[in-house]
Amino acid sequence: MTQTLRGATDRWLFRLHGAERGEVVLNQRRVFILPTKPGLAFAALLMLLFVGSLNYNLAMGYGLTFLLLSCALIAMHLSFRNLAYLHLNPGRASPVFAGEEAQFELHLSNRRPYWRHAIWIGFTGDGLPAREQPCDIPARGDCVIALQAPATHRGWLAAPRIRLHTSFPLGLLRAWSYWQPEQKVLVYPRPEDHAPPLPIAEALMNEGHGIGGEDDFAGVRAYQTGDSMKRLAWRQIARLGNDGTLVSKHFEGGAASEMRIDFAALPAAMDTEARLSRMTRWVLEAEARGMPYAFRLGSASHPSALGGAHRESCLRALALYGQEA
Repeated sequence: MTQTLRGATDRWLFRLHGAERGEVVLNQRRVFILPTKPGLAFAALLMLLFVGSLNYNLAMGYGLTFLLLSCALIAMHLSFRNLAYLHLNPGRASPVFAGEEAQFELHLSNRRPYWRHAIWIGFTGDGLPAREQPCDIPARGDCVIALQAPATHRGWLAAPRIRLHTSFPLGLLRAWSYWQPEQKVLVYPRPEDHAPPLPIAEALMNEGHGIGGEDDFAGVRAYQTGDSMKRLAWRQIARLGNDGTLVSKHFEGGAASEMRIDFAALPAAMDTEARLSRMTRWVLEAEARGMPYAFRLGSASHPSALGGAHRESCLRALALYGQEA
């Protein structure tokens, strides 16, 4: 109940209306300003000075009081100006694996002829770590900030609400604003820590053995008894390290052996997330070893291939399985 009332108050008071697409400008209605604790103490000091000067009719007291008050008013103007009319744009957001920190790149553009100093930026929300980053933005210049948020589940992770604040120059007043960028990061499933070996042997057992043709090079496959030494893929074997696994070059027109990473072929006792985690590990391992693999997950089916595009397509299918794309 308290959280609901607080959220409704924040939406009304700070004009929060969900994610904002494209560039955002912090106009006057989006910047709020209030005294800090030192600012309240400074106001109390001014009041004492004024009352003392009034009681004892001290001209110097009046002068000092109004001088300090003028400084406070100028500080209020500078604090507000330090944040107002700042242009904000979302940047890149690269995919991550569940359990890692998602990086949200943000661009701050200052199109005014003066510097902006000591602006603090950070995510705000329940359960988020209190981490903020400071930045100074040159006159008619830009600044790029990368904020981090924990990626705990696979799928799309939307950027949390962002708070910008500054107490420049004297720390007597604090100006702040909020921004909810329309930005999200794709979170892949967490790779299984101790996954079994790649399903190479099973693929060979299902497809039998044959003598490969020599028409076109199609990739590499697991070593089969009888393979010529000339067909061993030494470069891929070197990547495998010292685990004793041998792979041979595969040519189209010969035996149709390939490795399949198939959701339906995994043990039925495993739950969905465990299967996705294991498939993620196998995709990464097959790519690292340079071994082509076919992929099937629900309606997503990819023929045997290798490379960045194939890897990203498979990982994206794993991340969004059972969710709205």
